[in-house]
Parts: sequence; C-alpha cells; structure tokens
Amino acid sequence: MSKKVLVISASPRKGGNSDILCDEFIRGAKDAGNETEKIFLKDKKINYCTGCGFCNTNDYTECSQKDDMAEILDKMVEANVIVMATPVYFYTMNGQMKTFIDRCCSRYTHITDKDFYFIATAADDRQAALEKTFDGFRGLTDCLDNVREAGLIYGAGVWQKGEINNTDALKDAYEKGRSV
Repeated sequence: MSKKVLVISASPRKGGNSDILCDEFIRGAKDAGNETEKIFLKDKKINYCTGCGFCNTNDYTECSQKDDMAEILDKMVEANVIVMATPVYFYTMNGQMKTFIDRCCSRYTHITDKDFYFIATAADDRQAALEKTFDGFRGLTDCLDNVREAGLIYGAGVWQKGEINNTDALKDAYEKGRSV
C-alpha cells in the first residue's frame, strides 16, 4: 500500500547536507512506490508562536496567524510518514525547525497515527553529538497520539556543503526511505 511521505527540510541552503539526506530518503520512498513531498522551510513564511491561546480556544483547529503554517499542518495531518531534517547548530536543531515545531501547537492534537523519521547533520563527528537534536524532535512527538519513531539518520562529521556524499548516511537515508 502506497503511503504519503512528507519531508520537512530546515536546511538554510538547498543542497546542504541535511537537504541531500532528505532527497535520498525521498528517492528511496519513491522507489518503493510511495507518494512524496518535500517542504523547504526556508521558502515558507512561518511566524513565531505568540502564545496567544487562540488555538486552545478553537479545539486546536486553527491559529490566529495567517502565514504558510496552516498549509503545512494540513499536509502533516494527511501524511502517513513525516520526516523532519535539520542541520545541528550548537548541538541542537536550527531556528527554522524550532520555530516550525512551536507552530505545530495549533493542530498537534490532529497529528496522529504517524511514523516519524528524524535527520540531523553536524560538523561534530560523534553520533552522540546529535542526540540532543533528536531529543528536541521527541519533544514534539511525545505530545502526539499514536506516533512512532521509525528511524534516525545520523549525518555526523560533515561541515561543508556536499560532504555528506562521502558518508554511509547517504545509503542509510535511501534504505530508510525504501522501508517506509
């Protein structure tokens, strides 16, 4: 059965290391017959959460802000598989991804029954250096109902754009994409 796979890339540069891993994941998912879509957060207008409480008083169906987040949240609700990817800055996710996660508040009760994959890339060559970032992603998924962490992709030891192409993470991303 074909699945809807939604990939959310927080790389600030198209073709950056975490974005390359997104593309490999997508290639694997497509090769397995799944429907895929990638959202490049850099191309979207996503405001910071203001903590206004509007979503709480509207059964978590909408946000008071009118930006690109509502469209992305609709796609998350419809997807079977969600992949979230970020470069690691100072041992955590970048600002684009954190802002995105904070804005999931307005629909988080509707993001259920999903498999999640997390991708992180960092200059530090220790996989353990990426764990804080993965824990940050879990801060979102711990608040969701009936979701499963289906896989982690470690892109450790990469700094310059394209360095990921010389690592085993590329194959791992492809194989995890094929396995959705």
